[in-house]
Amino acid sequence: MSLSPVEGVALAEIESGGDAGAPREKGVVGRSPGQLAWLRLRRDRTAMISGGMLVFFVLVALAAPLIEALYGIGPRDQFQSKLDGFGMPLGYAGGVSGDHFFGLEPGLGRDIFIRLVYGLRTSLLIAFAAAVISAALGIVLGALAGYLGGWLDAVINWITDLTLAMPFLIIALALTPTLTLRFYGERDAVSPAFGVAVLIGVFAIFGWTSTARLVRGQVIALREREFVEAARASGAGLGHMLFRQLLPNIWAPILVSFSLAVPQFITSEAALSFIGVGLTEETPSFGRMIYQSLDYLQTDPAFVFFPGITIFALVFAFNLFGDALRDALDPKSSR
Repeated sequence: MSLSPVEGVALAEIESGGDAGAPREKGVVGRSPGQLAWLRLRRDRTAMISGGMLVFFVLVALAAPLIEALYGIGPRDQFQSKLDGFGMPLGYAGGVSGDHFFGLEPGLGRDIFIRLVYGLRTSLLIAFAAAVISAALGIVLGALAGYLGGWLDAVINWITDLTLAMPFLIIALALTPTLTLRFYGERDAVSPAFGVAVLIGVFAIFGWTSTARLVRGQVIALREREFVEAARASGAGLGHMLFRQLLPNIWAPILVSFSLAVPQFITSEAALSFIGVGLTEETPSFGRMIYQSLDYLQTDPAFVFFPGITIFALVFAFNLFGDALRDALDPKSSR
């Protein structure tokens, strides 16, 4: 990614305090495309606000055990004594109090706040793990298909088309219980870690195709460039050509694709948990909490409000940051 004349003037103005004619006196030095992208991202107020929200959510998810210790309540603790005869939380707004920040779940009496903290941890773990695996598969397969071409390109494209033709929801509904019965009996308790691993695997199987097609197209556009021809003429191997010559020049669209894939996996995990696929009942999850709250929309609206607003804020922040990152990495962007 080269620096255009317009960006060069803009950079000179930034470094010289607005005077483009004083770069020599101010000691202006050249900046890499990554530094220019960070400069544009830092000046974007939307990117800074959404990025700060994401940092907050990630820190909360990582510090879930510490928050549990300070809060003094676990995600499986029940407070039946604070429910009335109909199983509804005592007090206002679903039992919101100094002891229970977001109230209690009707029926079981579990604390909503601490379950949201662990639900955030579950969603981010699944989304990030699936995004990393999907990106790795897509990068490797797309780079091989674009650079080598021929029969390998045809096979990878055929697999990509086949994967895209499969209905994700139907495959997930059929695959998840099949794998569960393969490793667990009908009466055995399914490990929460197993449900998380199954969802990550399902997302990775269906999520690599967009990255593969993106990388393939970028590699095809670069493989005949002069620097690639020079490296090939010097006897560089396949690994060097892919990971030292080609991929460093297409990291920007890959990074944007990754940032936009994470919120898609978050909403997919919530949707599958909503219909009872993948995660066990004891595993905190936004989708399962929203599903359980449907019977209490009129009597206890706080039960659906807190998980609903949390997942909305999380996905919204990811999408805003992804859009801002795409604009910052695009030298032709007007923002």
